[in-house]
Amino acid sequence: MIDVNELRADPDKFRSSQRARRADESLIEEILSADTARREAVTRHENLRADQNAFGKKVAQAKGEQKQALLAEVKELAAEVKKAAALADEARFRQEALLRRLPNRIEDGVPEGGEEDFEVLRTVGTPRDFAAEGFEPRDHLEIGELIGAIDMERGAKVSGSRFYFLKGVGARLELALLQMAMDQAAQAGFTPMITPTLVRPEIMQGTGFDVAHDAEIYRLAEDDLYLVGTSEVALAGYHSDEILDLSGGPLRYAAWSSCYRREAGSHGKDTRGIIRVHQFNKVEMFTYTTVEESSAEHLRLLAWEEEMLAKVELPYRVIDTAAGDLGMSAARKFDCEAWVPTQGAYRELTSTSNCTTFQARRLNIRERQGGESAKGTRAVATLNGTLATTRWIVAILEHHQNPDGSVRVPEALRPYLSGLEVLPVL
Repeated sequence: MIDVNELRADPDKFRSSQRARRADESLIEEILSADTARREAVTRHENLRADQNAFGKKVAQAKGEQKQALLAEVKELAAEVKKAAALADEARFRQEALLRRLPNRIEDGVPEGGEEDFEVLRTVGTPRDFAAEGFEPRDHLEIGELIGAIDMERGAKVSGSRFYFLKGVGARLELALLQMAMDQAAQAGFTPMITPTLVRPEIMQGTGFDVAHDAEIYRLAEDDLYLVGTSEVALAGYHSDEILDLSGGPLRYAAWSSCYRREAGSHGKDTRGIIRVHQFNKVEMFTYTTVEESSAEHLRLLAWEEEMLAKVELPYRVIDTAAGDLGMSAARKFDCEAWVPTQGAYRELTSTSNCTTFQARRLNIRERQGGESAKGTRAVATLNGTLATTRWIVAILEHHQNPDGSVRVPEALRPYLSGLEVLPVL
């Protein structure tokens, strides 16, 4: 949720943000109108309360018939105060409802437009030239079946489409990848976490997801709980309704969890293999920091993601995601996309988002300004970034494949696979 005081002070910044997102600019006017109505209703209620208090002193000093007449007026004034309080509450609820529809204001420099309007910041590494090597690359599913790593057929039999089994070296490869990510995070000062994958609706909403209309979210109606699509949700809720001490620097967490997405809008897209599935595992970084430090922390998260990509020896590019593809909470997002040879395209492996104070305002997460003795508080900034997911297996298998279908193991991963150098064909 944005700060309405900032919107009131400079509405043009928010209009510009909505325009860059290709979103509804008229929402700004609705919020400003609702804010004016709220402030007027609050002022009227406060004035009536002041009149009520002053009238009460008169009644205390009056006697006899005068007192009885004043008591009748007090009763009438009390009814007006009660009505004004209800109207003030109604105006506040309306404003809050409108504010919850407004996405975060984008950072300066974010590209305008939709999904295809991103800006490529840099390209790292060179895709393999399989033609020069004299063989046609196999896709990750064919390789996964040859080495006994992926079983889509039985996944569909057990759970339906877009489910799978990782087995043998496939299971070991994922565990190795995620453990390497957790080790890197711990070495960088992150607190390792295993998080709940079911959360309450207020935590899901607080993170920026629309539980009423988001078709991507799995809901357990009987328990009113939601399966997370990322451990960002649980980590964002971890410090909800708390005042944090950031005097020693950012609070950083790295969580390993299973994630669930309905993929409701992906009919016909990526139906082969494990690129777009309903369940996967992920290591997610999450930071609580000050607003002033958030942009620098965002670049640090991106650097840690690129460090992981270097370890698995994949060619990739970094993109600055366009405003219309940021989602509700992010003010800026960088994606790292690895080259997938059989698709002839870069596909997202990581993303890192700076959500500024948007999530913290919704979840009531604040920091004390000026140390423990200070009384003033303000919203913190939250950031998140992917360090490894199941999808990485796609790029690893395809990029490091050999002509016979076996796969070379990147050197950094070998200690996590008992020194295995090649994933052999069965």
